[in-house]
Amino acid sequence: MAEAITVRGRLARRVREEAEKQGMTPEEYLVELLASGLDPRDRARDYIEAAMELLEQAREELGRGDVRQAAEKLWGAAALAVKAYAYWREGRRLTSHRELWEYKRRLEDELGKWVYDAWMAANGMHTCFYEAWCSRRDVEEAMKRIRRLVEAVARLTQSQSR
Repeated sequence: MAEAITVRGRLARRVREEAEKQGMTPEEYLVELLASGLDPRDRARDYIEAAMELLEQAREELGRGDVRQAAEKLWGAAALAVKAYAYWREGRRLTSHRELWEYKRRLEDELGKWVYDAWMAANGMHTCFYEAWCSRRDVEEAMKRIRRLVEAVARLTQSQSR
């Protein structure tokens, strides 16, 4: 089971603000801070671990009936999986949605067309968070596809070759 550290108040606001300035989730921002100087493969593994933790948080949020928060955690898990792939494949940190889409295409070429469906489900979850249009069933279906994506990238990043 993953350990949890709770950060509140001013420090939590600062982490969130700094992450937003850099176009990152708070989890990604903290991974970047802690992984500074690490080998790109180690960074990839940290990213995929964070993605797996977000999948678990999405499951918990859905269990509590918070569809919007579950949806946003799913988006974050998919985005971190693609970012992990970029670190693992080329040692590159992705910094924009455009780069995420480009690397999603590379991942799709490597793993198969099903990656497109998983990615589109994740993007739907991102929209759901902001517009609150999706249902529990939508989130459950997206979770299956996104879990497959995260697990596939986890297997890749655990392999020795690039």
